[in-house]
Formats: sequence, C-alpha cells, structure tokens
Amino acid sequence: MTRPNRVLLSGASGLVAVLGLAGLASLPVPVVAKGAAATLSRQSFVAAAVRRTGPAVVTIDTERTVATARTAGGPLNDPLFRQFFGLPPNASIAPSQRTERSQGSGVIFQADGLVLTNAHVVEGTDRLTVGLQGGQRVEGRVVGADPVTDLAVVRLVGPGPWPVAPLGNSDALQVGDWAIAVGNPFGLDHTVTLGIVSSLNRNASKLGITDKRLDLIQTDAAINPGNSGGPLLNADGEVVGINALVRTGPGAGLGFAIPINRARGIVAQLLATGRASHPVIGVGLDNLVQPNRLGLRSGVQVASVKPGGPAARAGLQVGDVIVAVRGRPVATPAQMIASVEGAVVGEPMAVRINRNGTDLLLNVIPGEMGRPAMR
Repeated sequence: MTRPNRVLLSGASGLVAVLGLAGLASLPVPVVAKGAAATLSRQSFVAAAVRRTGPAVVTIDTERTVATARTAGGPLNDPLFRQFFGLPPNASIAPSQRTERSQGSGVIFQADGLVLTNAHVVEGTDRLTVGLQGGQRVEGRVVGADPVTDLAVVRLVGPGPWPVAPLGNSDALQVGDWAIAVGNPFGLDHTVTLGIVSSLNRNASKLGITDKRLDLIQTDAAINPGNSGGPLLNADGEVVGINALVRTGPGAGLGFAIPINRARGIVAQLLATGRASHPVIGVGLDNLVQPNRLGLRSGVQVASVKPGGPAARAGLQVGDVIVAVRGRPVATPAQMIASVEGAVVGEPMAVRINRNGTDLLLNVIPGEMGRPAMR
C-alpha cells in the first residue's frame, strides 16, 4: 500500500525527504553563464565612494584651557579664622585651570591644506592637531569661524601634498537619495555609516536652535559625537554636507548636515576676512495661512518687528505680507531668510509687501547680525 505524498518542504532537506537521494541526484543542475558571473561584484557603491573621499577625512583633536572658579572651604569660611590670620574678609580665591580635550572631524577641500569643519569643534581652542588616514599628525591653525552657521576653516601646517575631497552640489539632492556619513564618532577613526536623505531645508529654528541661521539636510545615516565636522557624501563620493547635529533622546537617530552649497559662500568670506557677515532686517516671520482675507496665494506674514531695527525704520508693520524681495517672489520664511542672507549690509533692499489689500514697495537697509543697528 502506497502512502500519500507529504507536503513538500522548502530547501534541499525537504527535497531529500520526498524524492530520496536518487531522485535528488536526477534533478538538473542550474548553469550560470560565465559572462553573467563575471559581472557580479561583492563591492558596493559605498566602498567606491569612501575610497574616493576617505583619505581627505581627518580627525581634529583640540585642547583648550578652562578656568574653574574655586570657593573657600573648611576654616577659611570662618570669619574669625580669617581675621586671626590677617586674611581679608571677602578675599577671593584664584580660579583653578584645567585642560579640556575634545575631538571632532573635518574634511580637506583644497590642495593647499584647507580643512572644513564645525565652528563648535574648534571654538576656544589653544592647540589643534589634525590626524590623517595614514596615521600622519600635523598642527592646524584656525583661519576663521562663523558661529551663526557653525562652520570653520582650518589650515594644515606643512607642505603636503594633501588628499582632497571632491565637493558636490547639495541643491541637486532629493529626498530618498543615498547619504554616507564619514567621521570619527566616539574617537573611532574613519567610521562609515549609510542612510538616505530624509528631508531637505530643515530649518534649525524648528529644532529649537535659535542662534543659528541654517536650513539643514536631514538624514538617518548614523551621526554620533565626534562625527561633527565630517562630510556627508552622495553615492558618487562627493561632499554634499558637513555633519553638524544629532538628535538624542526621543526621536534619536536623526542626523543633520549643513549643505555644502551654503558652506561655499561662508568659506569664501572666512578666507577673505576671517569672519562671515550676516545681514538682518529685524522681523519675525510666519507662513501665510490659506485661505486668507486678502486673497493672496503666496507670501510671508510679518509676525513681529524689532523696534528700531532696519524693517521698523523702513515702515514694515506686523500683519504685512511680504510677497517679493528684489523682484523675486517669496513664498516661505526659508525663502525670505535666504533673500536677506543674499543682501549686502548697508545697501537698500527692495521689499514688496501687501498691507490690507494695498501693494507697497519699501526700501529696507539690512544691518549686521550681532552689531548695533545704524541710525
């Protein structure tokens, strides 16, 4: 009596159970064409991208002297004790000093030894040492830093030659593109992580960062402490961003990078003068709510006006809708900020507004961030 066939199991063991060794031996063996096998490769595009840029990624070790206030302790707190030994009643104790060491990342972007990194990596540093991929360590000197965009340029002290990373075009990025972060998280040199571009033009103010003027690239490529200043690469191994921030706690896993096209303009100013200029007009902005009572389809609502600032002196008022700057339409606060950033301090900037249904053209003279307004 023959038994009914059992359910066929997946895998070779299932075939053996049903067919037996003889039946298995009789199955045809798949043939792979030699040409097809030759085209297969174990190497990913990430390896090629990192090979192109990796030698230009550097470690930045910094030392800074930190003064720590000291308070009197023990019997020195006793007024009678101080009087007995002739000590002034309110004499202060000299602060102690300690050396604070930290580490970040950077990328060489010019053959004469110029390194791009974050301003917070080199802030207040007394000594700066740059480590290259091959183990070479050289002294570095800060050329200039801009806290507003958190960018800095460091010059390597030495003749080179230095490896250089190719710079890409951050304006060409799209959400979903590959993103490769290279740096030295937690002191682990030349670590590579892979993710995608999660979002573009992420305003820093929405992250609770009010002292920066940045629209950031958001990525899920792991960015950890020590990655700051390192490059964010596209699939071709080109630098499209400078890693700057990572969110910790709830929502951890979000990383942010400064677009390289934004960095180019700041770098040019730092190399020319050692600092960057940031025009301001003194307004707070909101998105235009749709639908609105004025029937406007685009524009930016003025939410606040700084008293005595450039906008106030030009006549801007709360409730005005900014529709164009220098003849170019603006539809979002980010576009308005970019328009102001592209202006020149002290030179009139034409701002077209709509006030209660009436179009007006105002000339606003931008001031400079961090400096008193001109009168």
